[in-house]
Amino acid sequence: MSIKILIVDDETNVRLNYRITLETEGYDVSEASSATVALEELVGRSFDLAILDLRMPSMDGLELLAKMREVGITVPAMIITAYSDVPHAVQAMKLGAIDFLQKPLRPDELRGIVAEILKRHAPQRDTPGDNFNSHIIAAKRCLNLRLFTTARIHLVKAMELNAKSVEAFNLAGVLSEMLDDPDKAKKYYGQAIKLDKNYEPAQQNMRRLFELQHFGASSEPFNIGGM
Repeated sequence: MSIKILIVDDETNVRLNYRITLETEGYDVSEASSATVALEELVGRSFDLAILDLRMPSMDGLELLAKMREVGITVPAMIITAYSDVPHAVQAMKLGAIDFLQKPLRPDELRGIVAEILKRHAPQRDTPGDNFNSHIIAAKRCLNLRLFTTARIHLVKAMELNAKSVEAFNLAGVLSEMLDDPDKAKKYYGQAIKLDKNYEPAQQNMRRLFELQHFGASSEPFNIGGM
């Protein structure tokens, strides 16, 4: 059964570039030139992933994501942002979008994050293993689905298995942001940085939080870290 991906962007050339990049990986790719068309597609068909451009006329990607959640469409959503879109990251996170790429993006970046999201949401054939990586993947999946209590349980278990995991602390910061607690988020990001001062996802999230709180805007995209 082929993996179905919906690309939502008002620019024809952008959609074509994304389509070519993803079809070479064997994905079944569909396009929507507006949020309205995308919503019709998402209601009428089943998709494994929706790639949303945040800035579109009439209804932007954030409004589309909100509409999707309102009608019970829980398909994972990846957000493509431009420089000035970053302040909307927390709003998108609260709707379950925790994966962001910033324009201009390279084909290998797109392929990489799409593969990670699909792996994260692949059907579980049996009980997930009680190991660090399985709990990190499960935590990210739960954040996508806004299952915050379950996400917290997986993060606690991940930290029990690896008390010095920068990725687990960074994700705990993500969870705190989604729960409207930026002060706790900064503590978790800070702990990740304390463990590894070169861990870029936590550094990036800390900078973004600081800039949003002090200046109301940020040049930093949201970053959950990679596996």
